[in-house]
Amino acid sequence: MAGSLTPKPANDSVTVDADLLPSSFQPLLPLAVAFSGGADSSALLWACVQRWPGQVRAIHIHHGLQAAADQFASHCQQVCERLQVPLVMCHVDAKHALGQSPEDAARKARYQALSHAVQTHPALQGVQHIALAQHADDQVETLLLALSRGAGLPGLASMPAYWVREGLHWHRPLLSVPGATLRTFLKAAQVDWVEDPSNQDEQFTRNRIRAQLLPVLARAFPQFRDTFARSAAHAAQAQEVLDEVAQSDWQRVSDQGAPNIQSLQQLSAARQSLVLRHWLKSTYQTTPSSVQLAEVLSQIAACTTRGHRLHLKVGRGYLSRQHEVLVWAPAA
Repeated sequence: MAGSLTPKPANDSVTVDADLLPSSFQPLLPLAVAFSGGADSSALLWACVQRWPGQVRAIHIHHGLQAAADQFASHCQQVCERLQVPLVMCHVDAKHALGQSPEDAARKARYQALSHAVQTHPALQGVQHIALAQHADDQVETLLLALSRGAGLPGLASMPAYWVREGLHWHRPLLSVPGATLRTFLKAAQVDWVEDPSNQDEQFTRNRIRAQLLPVLARAFPQFRDTFARSAAHAAQAQEVLDEVAQSDWQRVSDQGAPNIQSLQQLSAARQSLVLRHWLKSTYQTTPSSVQLAEVLSQIAACTTRGHRLHLKVGRGYLSRQHEVLVWAPAA
């Protein structure tokens, strides 16, 4: 850790470039920053305060998953008092469900808490834009995780720099900045941060990638962050096209909000797969595995008589046939 989270005095010989943020990052103000107290979010908060003094709010998510959580919250409170940034504390239950990874549960809990806070807390009135501190190394780790799991284009597209959900605008302005650059920036500015001890625990795949793979990639391919980011951008662009195809096909096969089996059969297997994934994700927020989807397509092809029954485990629930359409219901 280094110094305190305050800008260097004007008469100090060390100057710090506050333009850590890209010029393209122009959110509607006031802006909320997700602030964990770690190096990444500390750099983001400091840079935003320098660019938009008096227009920044901070939100800290208290997961309660480790003993140091109260210390993180206390640190964030002190930082925001020094910067005169309003801080909203959110306590969440990040326990994971059966079959769900702890990381995924914590991530979903964070986004839900951030969204709820912005929509309901008086200190965040007027906030429509939220900034998150994921950086270039996080993007590489996300891509490598997707590759290790055999992910399709949505996974290979990694993290978007900007998206809109439920009327809120989400930004990741640091995706082109390496983590080491953020720490150099913080030290030069005498900005203090806390280290999350769980980041060193290599039982988590992301931490193993960070500790073991990134140093090797840096030696073998010094520009890997830029080239990997381009690959992720290409995948994201291709996925946008596929999303448009899926939406168009959905208009053809939808029968009062459910996919019509005969209409599905008129599509190629690849487009059946695409539109079914689109329907399940957009309507039920569930994603079938490749094995599950292959079985679904096989059963759809076999649905040539009224008596053909279909009942398959898909995502977090079951897909079944109801007359001429497919229906999905969550597992009990």
